[in-house]
Amino acid sequence: GAYTGEVSAPMLLDVGARAVIVGHSERREVFGETDDMVARKAKRAVEAGILPIVCVGETKEERDGGGMWEKVSGQVEQVLERLEDVGGESVVFAYEPIWAIGTGDTATPEDAQDAIGKIRDQLRETQGDDFAASVRILYGGSVKPENAAEIMAQEDIDGALVGGASLEVESFVELIGAAQNTVAQTEQ
Repeated sequence: GAYTGEVSAPMLLDVGARAVIVGHSERREVFGETDDMVARKAKRAVEAGILPIVCVGETKEERDGGGMWEKVSGQVEQVLERLEDVGGESVVFAYEPIWAIGTGDTATPEDAQDAIGKIRDQLRETQGDDFAASVRILYGGSVKPENAAEIMAQEDIDGALVGGASLEVESFVELIGAAQNTVAQTEQ
């Protein structure tokens, strides 16, 4: 919801949290969080034993102006610089095109795969094959039951960071079903 994120790692641990979202576009826009601040939060989460889910993404203007990859790769790079001594299982990235959040507009599954594939390639080039293979990368941005299966079926997409669709029980249950079906199909 609005104005989330005002909690510390010890507070999260006290309530049993095992993961935390950092770098959400709301925090970046409303509170002026920078890439460096997000990277420091991710590092603190790892140090506290909490899995950071680091949101990265671009605005519509950055996308339309051709600066999408420069923006996203810079965000990923900042986090990697702070987390230089951790394994890939210690961080999750969530590609969340800001232009798609809460708008009903979503990247096509192919566009989402292209962006997330580039993130995985960046991880492979800078951190090595093992790190890149062990990092989970999610897609977020108007994920709903109607598009979840096709998005999650993409090669480099490991799951979804669900926003509005998680607020309605029936919708969220459908989304979970779509994810389960996708996993079952890929395991065959």
